[in-house]
Amino acid sequence: MSAPDALLVPQPTPEDFPEFVSIPIRIAQHAKAFPDKRAVVCEGRARTWREFDRRVNRIARTLAGMGIGKGDKIAILAANSVEYLETFMGGLRAGACVVPLSTMAAADALEKMLDDCDAKVLFLSDRYRGLVEPYDERLGKLIPGGRLAYDFERPGWHDFEHWLADASDLPFELPLEPLDDFNIIYSSGTTGLPKGILHSHVLRDLLPVRFPTFDYGPDTISLASTPLYSNTTLVAVLATLGVGGTTILMPKFDVVRFLEIAQRERVTHAMLVPVQYQRLLAHPEFDRYDLSAFKCKLSTSAPLRAHIKADAVKRWPGRLIEIYGLTEGGGACMLEANLHPDKLHTVGKPGLDGEIVVLDEQGKVLPQGEVGELAGRAQAMMKGYYKQDDKTRDLFWHDPQGRLFFKSGDMGRIDEDGFVVLLDRKKDMIISGGFNIYAADIEVLLLKHPDIVDVAVIGVPSEQWGESPMALCVRRDGVAVGEAEVRDWANAQLSKTQRLVAVEFRESLPRSTIGKIMKRELREPYWAGRSARI
Repeated sequence: MSAPDALLVPQPTPEDFPEFVSIPIRIAQHAKAFPDKRAVVCEGRARTWREFDRRVNRIARTLAGMGIGKGDKIAILAANSVEYLETFMGGLRAGACVVPLSTMAAADALEKMLDDCDAKVLFLSDRYRGLVEPYDERLGKLIPGGRLAYDFERPGWHDFEHWLADASDLPFELPLEPLDDFNIIYSSGTTGLPKGILHSHVLRDLLPVRFPTFDYGPDTISLASTPLYSNTTLVAVLATLGVGGTTILMPKFDVVRFLEIAQRERVTHAMLVPVQYQRLLAHPEFDRYDLSAFKCKLSTSAPLRAHIKADAVKRWPGRLIEIYGLTEGGGACMLEANLHPDKLHTVGKPGLDGEIVVLDEQGKVLPQGEVGELAGRAQAMMKGYYKQDDKTRDLFWHDPQGRLFFKSGDMGRIDEDGFVVLLDRKKDMIISGGFNIYAADIEVLLLKHPDIVDVAVIGVPSEQWGESPMALCVRRDGVAVGEAEVRDWANAQLSKTQRLVAVEFRESLPRSTIGKIMKRELREPYWAGRSARI
């Protein structure tokens, strides 16, 4: 981001964080404090803190030798691995801004991301070559030697280990400032140009500062089972690196494999998304695994259903904490599920130095109990969407004191006890006959049906009302309940405006790699050819 844009979102001053220590510096400190302890493990391969720090030095030194320095962008498209994490930290130590790319994005979207982020170097694994090869020759911003292959041979690409072979592992020290660029995370990769969320070093350094609240420390053994390109994963991994714990990476999530690792390694922490909790707790052998070492489990990225929270609290040792917030920053909520069994339908109260307000369509703050768009602010927020100032400004809302809040696009309300009840994405809200209908309210009811295990409610076209709610449900295995039976059961308990026009059964619901139900994909067939949004 150019200098004039850097303060589009007001940033904290160095005086606000006198104890700032960048995560690459923390890694070097851990290498001295406990050199023989494991820093990262993946598929049976491990690096001690000494080994990890030295590899990070070599990568930083090699990048610097290519001319990569402060603010330059390097991109990574690969599955979770020891080398991925080393590359990420090595890039940071060299002063680069790291761009972890989604392996779920389409090739044309990835081409746009690589051009948009101005990446000078790309690290790629064989598994995802097909997402790059169609436009490889058009990647004109990559510098000579800027194509690095982790595990394949191809003309024009340099072998990662050979690239590192001559590098010294002596300490590489480059002063990193709190507001230096840390990473760009792209918000999506489905259509058009995704928004690149630019984070600073100080925002990321807050993770090891704050996560001891969740019992993170040098003895932490954290199991990361979601992709490293996801902010969900990075939050937990960076916190673990920052406090000197051990990170165990899974290249791909598997229920049995997760449980086996958790038992064998005496895992203490995990950041999981809701669909993972659902699948783990539903496994018939779940209760046979010894998970007694768990201190804290975190959930984020999408709402965790109340009944799943209750089940996890009952059957899974350790604290369960749900975190609601934006990748952009701007306030966060926390629910300590074990302590608030009567609030499992909420995402908790604002925490981590954040504030949350509820806004009406005119941007006025609504009182407790009323539904509107959630907006939040925090001590440190993103620097902006990279090279997209207009879209950054679209998030802005200022309170009477002139303080900046980010509008979330999420609808919700704050209850009488200050807990936030999350409803729908604003764009997913169903407007039927002029009435606002929140799918979450209907979904909560449907999940109380004994034969329904998953559900998504969407708006479908209606000649009379504009659109009407429809439920797409997943039945429990082995049951034969009918669609009309479920619809009538629900409609008998719903208000007149909420009543379902239909119920359809699906084998499963489409989800992103971090567990969000893709409602746009579900709506699209019903709205094809119409002018209404999908």
